[in-house]
Amino acid sequence: MEPIVRCRRCGNRMSSRRIDDYKVKFTCSCGYSEFKPAPAASKVINPYYSEESLVPLKFDTTGQFYFEVQRADRERMEIITLEEISMLASSDYDLDEVLKNVCEKTAKRLGVDICSIYLWDGEYLVLRATYGLSQNAVGKARLKIGEGVTGSAVAEKRPILVPDISKEPRYRYFPETREEQYKIKTMYSYPIFSDDKPFGVLNAQTVVLREFEEDEIYFISVIANIVLGAVKMRKKL
Repeated sequence: MEPIVRCRRCGNRMSSRRIDDYKVKFTCSCGYSEFKPAPAASKVINPYYSEESLVPLKFDTTGQFYFEVQRADRERMEIITLEEISMLASSDYDLDEVLKNVCEKTAKRLGVDICSIYLWDGEYLVLRATYGLSQNAVGKARLKIGEGVTGSAVAEKRPILVPDISKEPRYRYFPETREEQYKIKTMYSYPIFSDDKPFGVLNAQTVVLREFEEDEIYFISVIANIVLGAVKMRKKL
């Protein structure tokens, strides 16, 4: 029996297709997709076994069995992404190229629609890289500390999660980002600091209402620290 996997973007059930002996591709009607390790073999289930003895097998609402997607699998994939991003950060690529790739890899791993990085230039928080928004906004969209959700995260020195930005008076819209075509719902802003010195902000945004899991929030914090290291290293050079 195929496992039931829920979309990390919208929560709907995803369809699956085995790619080879090692991978299964899961696809959602909303457009999100991801790969997971394929089970090496399947076994006949004794119908008289207790539910507890079948862990990690579970029952769905119809009484049928399914494989529970374990959080460890996602964390393993996140570790792979962190390794990739760490190598990017320590490479000889220029900073803008690194930040652009970080945004793309972070967005795809978290299953978010938009990921952006703002850096502090001493006067403004300037959009330096984005995955999902218009590239024309890079270098043009800028905020002062305390302005918008992004600037507020820096001013308050803490991450800010906005479940629905349509109800958030602090949200700042930039025409050059063409955000109106996305109808963004949820936004998570993580400020990047070195001691008390602001360096920037990492934003994750979705077009559907989204709850971020504890391990996903931790993942974002690690990415933010990798970005900080990449910026510092290039400033020294």
